[in-house]
Amino acid sequence: MEARSGEPGRRFGLTASRGSWHARQPWFPRSEVHLDAMSRMPARSRGATLAFALVQRLQRRYARGLEALEGDDRPRAFRYVEWSRDEGRHGGGNRLVASPGGVFNRASINVSQVHYDNLPHKRLSSATALSAIVHPDNPHAASMHMHISWTEMRDTTGYWRLMADLNPSIENVATTAAFLACLRGAAGAYFEEGRAQGDRYFMIPALGRTRGTAHFYLEGHRGSDPTGEEDRALALGFGEAVIACYLDLLERERGRAGEASAEACAQQLAYHTLYLFQVLTLDRGTTSGLLVHDQNDAGILGSLPARIDRALLASWATKVPAPQQELVHALVACLSPRCPSPVDEAAKLALANAVRSHYAAHPEALALQARGDRTPATVENHS
Repeated sequence: MEARSGEPGRRFGLTASRGSWHARQPWFPRSEVHLDAMSRMPARSRGATLAFALVQRLQRRYARGLEALEGDDRPRAFRYVEWSRDEGRHGGGNRLVASPGGVFNRASINVSQVHYDNLPHKRLSSATALSAIVHPDNPHAASMHMHISWTEMRDTTGYWRLMADLNPSIENVATTAAFLACLRGAAGAYFEEGRAQGDRYFMIPALGRTRGTAHFYLEGHRGSDPTGEEDRALALGFGEAVIACYLDLLERERGRAGEASAEACAQQLAYHTLYLFQVLTLDRGTTSGLLVHDQNDAGILGSLPARIDRALLASWATKVPAPQQELVHALVACLSPRCPSPVDEAAKLALANAVRSHYAAHPEALALQARGDRTPATVENHS
């Protein structure tokens, strides 16, 4: 599905309290951005500069496509949020976050670039990423997570990480097949490796199932082209293909949309609970982000759905190995006993602190996190 042109800022109702980003991104209308700007220093290297331009391009493409799904009668679909690392000295990022209501339970499209250009003792030079999640409000429409990132080391060598996974609350065989076909076409020769690693990474041993029905995870990718152009083309083509496929799937579901039954809504709530459980107890990328710094907790946990079943989450504490029972209990304690339990901004901050506290007390438990054949040394690289 092609995204419509027009004035995304007007239809989205985008606003920002900090506008330095706007000066480089004319996609947002100046009248809706306040220019008491935060200054974020970009990474200096050519590779990081090209990677940041790539993830920004994908962010705009995705947001425009989602705007088209919302339509002109929902002018406040997204709000703009910016954050900085160490007051911008070491980069930062921005995200487009869906406001309550409309077609989204939760949606967040994040771009970031953290770097250590002025700290030569760090192993890591920079990390540039797009991380996006859409949880539709319609329980028959699948959620989708996508992550594309470039990690550059001090010697300017680097690697790409490509991820995409389809997460239906109520599985539709045809939708899963269409998404897998998209992944095959987008990844080409890397499809089988990425699918196998994705199936492994998104496995939830305690529940005997995976998160999602179609997975792709390519870790530490660096091709033979010394210029890096082929790898950048792969990353961009992969992102554009996945976005176009998912928007098309959402458009199909919108055409079939009707009032969801109580049973369908209950299935969605249970699946969203599973999603939160996997992210906070197994997802290595999320945990690493929380352990590296505490300056973007709401953004790092932007993938969490808006509501979950707290009692169901608590019931899984007996299924995980020690000491992860303590983590599950700590997560439950962060959430309201209401059913459904809202995962609002305050809850996300509490959940982030619970994760950090758990791994500070039990660093050995990091070995229980999800992994593919390669395990990136993310936290160590930032040290």
